[in-house]
Amino acid sequence: MTVVVTGSGGLVGSNLVRELLAQGRSVRVLVHQDQRAIEGLDVEVVRGDVRDLDSLVRAFDSAEVVYHLAAYISLQMDESPLVEAVNVTGTRNVVEACLKCDVRRLIHFSSVEAFAQEPKDVPLNESRPLLESGDYPPYYLSKAAGEKEVLRGIEKGLDAVILNPTGIMGPFDFKPSLLGESLINLSRRKIPALVEGGFDWVDVRDVVTGAITAEESAPTGAKYLLSGHWLSMYDLCNLLEEVTSVPAPRIFLPMWLAQSSVPFASIYYRISGQRPVFTKVALLALRSHNNVSHEKASQELGYNPRPFKETLTDTLIWFIENNFLDESIINNRTNI
Repeated sequence: MTVVVTGSGGLVGSNLVRELLAQGRSVRVLVHQDQRAIEGLDVEVVRGDVRDLDSLVRAFDSAEVVYHLAAYISLQMDESPLVEAVNVTGTRNVVEACLKCDVRRLIHFSSVEAFAQEPKDVPLNESRPLLESGDYPPYYLSKAAGEKEVLRGIEKGLDAVILNPTGIMGPFDFKPSLLGESLINLSRRKIPALVEGGFDWVDVRDVVTGAITAEESAPTGAKYLLSGHWLSMYDLCNLLEEVTSVPAPRIFLPMWLAQSSVPFASIYYRISGQRPVFTKVALLALRSHNNVSHEKASQELGYNPRPFKETLTDTLIWFIENNFLDESIINNRTNI
């Protein structure tokens, strides 16, 4: 039976499609624009857009399972219309198309950012409430609202499971992702200073394994946090220095100073035309919860995230082999 993947051009999608094909499954992908990540793969391609219900109905026709990954990830506070259209209305359309096409199971990818971060003195787990409103980034609110669309679909009889991964990194990052781009810039020494704080990083291959296991065995309506390992930016850069010839930046900005610099960074991005990565939202992410529990996924799905050093090493190797990074960063070392 056919498995459909939306968002196949992204980091998770490109890895998920490859794993599904390796298992001998028939894969159909919904492609909006970029299909570099699936070039040469034995998949059926359907052109469409999650904002277009009719295109989803065409893509989901006769499908047994749908993995909904398509989303607009934003690090800005002024992109509400676009993130709402893709992440909320798009998810509503996916749910409706699944119901129309009698899809057996929907696996919906949300995000850890959909949860309220406070309080931070106890682990963040699946019982944490979703964000409702307030001065939160539009992307965060859109992922919480997208989950609610899936829950409404479940009330109408849809068999669905929700996944909430943390910061995803790994190979087959063709675009590249925001985290992948940051890693490339660090490796090229284009980031002279770092900000205090950190994030929970998880390997894309572990997320894919967790997702497929959830498809196979999770009960309807189940939700799983797929986290990995929390590392400070200091620890991340020291590990990068350990596995490459790239020295870690020696300047670390306190959060208050970084926040005061955001307006100047915004002007720079506007003038240069570069994708904004040093933003108010990015700094908020670095202050996110440092204890995200994957205990439920471990108990029910056998989820076991690999060491982050392996993730970092394999990601760098993939970027080198695909000409995103120069081989000279290895500097004749043997540990990468």
